[in-house]
Amino acid sequence: MTGKYSDKYKKIGQKIKYYRKQKRLTQQELADKISISMSYLTKIEAQNCDKPFSLEVLFEVSDALNIPVTCLLEDI
Repeated sequence: MTGKYSDKYKKIGQKIKYYRKQKRLTQQELADKISISMSYLTKIEAQNCDKPFSLEVLFEVSDALNIPVTCLLEDI
């Protein structure tokens, strides 16, 4: 992704990965909880995150991980 906010998407994706691992969930488990494909979650979490995602996905992730959405948006 080479958009204006690509760095922000990358940081959010890395935070999703961090909190997912902290909760001891696999990518498949988190993807199933939020009804997205594992390949989509893999792209979101990828270091070079080339996949923009919606606020709805972000809210679903925060709910599934039982963390405030602000945790995913801090310091981006």
